Amino acid sequence: MIRFYFHPTPNPAKVALMLEETGLRYEVVPVDTSKGQQHDPAFRAINPNGKVPAIVDTDGPGGKEAVVFDSSAILLYLAEKTGKLLGQPLDRADLLSWLFFIGTGLGPFSGQAVHFQHAAPEGLDYAVNRYRREAERHYRVLDDRLAGRDFIVGGEYTIVDISAWGWVDRASRVLKGAENPLAPYPHIARWFAAIDARPAAARARKVGTEFEFKTARDEEARRALFPSNYPPVA
Repeated sequence: MIRFYFHPTPNPAKVALMLEETGLRYEVVPVDTSKGQQHDPAFRAINPNGKVPAIVDTDGPGGKEAVVFDSSAILLYLAEKTGKLLGQPLDRADLLSWLFFIGTGLGPFSGQAVHFQHAAPEGLDYAVNRYRREAERHYRVLDDRLAGRDFIVGGEYTIVDISAWGWVDRASRVLKGAENPLAPYPHIARWFAAIDARPAAARARKVGTEFEFKTARDEEARRALFPSNYPPVA
């Protein structure tokens, strides 16, 4: 059984899709990040970095419990556990390169673009421009990669497509103000439509909907989500 620590944001969404694609048994454990539950000692024991997603596999290697955090690590772990969605052995270098391109580039720059366009105080024009343009640059790299390709790596659907789906799904927030955010990236648009049409994607979108998560961006939420912006409590 997989215990899946979840909040409805892009990185947990990737893991939800992976779990649905592999058919592994799992239970959702909600972590309301706007209430600061990611900082609770019990969760920090699972992920010392205080971020979702994280999983606990009660049937890990050798029958021992395994704890995995960071969405890229979780995708790799589950793919290796099940032998699914890893692509062909000859494509391993490409798979790792593109998985970490998303994990260290497309994802973080998209996240910072969202933060500075939607959450940060007004007047930070340099930061807004910096992260928005870098997000756009990463989109162009991915769009070029998908020209003439159905999938990002090799000729089949892999964890790299799952990882990218989680963030491209939020393109309207990353590319704020664009009427059709994927219009400048036709290859991504075609690829995303195909991934999003998979039955597992529809199931992944329903994961966690039985839980009510805080949506208000009040002082409690800001302190929970952006603790480094505040001095430590003595």
